Amino acid sequence: MSSKRLGFLTLALVVLAIGSIFFVACTRPGTAPIASGNGGNTPPAGGGGGTTVHMGNSNFLVPSTTIPKGSKLTLIDDVAVPHIIQNGTYDANGTPKPAKEPGAPTVNVSFSGSDTKDIGPFTTAGTFHLYCTIHVNMNLTVTVK
Repeated sequence: MSSKRLGFLTLALVVLAIGSIFFVACTRPGTAPIASGNGGNTPPAGGGGGTTVHMGNSNFLVPSTTIPKGSKLTLIDDVAVPHIIQNGTYDANGTPKPAKEPGAPTVNVSFSGSDTKDIGPFTTAGTFHLYCTIHVNMNLTVTVK
């Protein structure tokens, strides 16, 4: 192999290696990328059951999700906005209705912005409601099957 080709190959490998390092350094640990076509609702890659739901400034990016019985729900705050997630919901008038359905895990989780928290496990099948106490009408319905 000529020295020009060897030099070009070496340069190409170095550029790819540096690009890979920058790509890995720019991802947040513990988060999965948003898969296109499913509204940010991505199942975990490693098995074990569970679902990821992303949060925006004042909303869940999906209003509902379905998870397998026994799994956890991962909430990701994609923005630098605080959220306090608890059991309950807002009614049609925007009035908070704190309530814990039978079998639901107790949820009282604070996000300071741009962070990730797990909720659960959800050990009972059913429909459960979560809401943000800070942002009116920020509701999430979790169906456990």
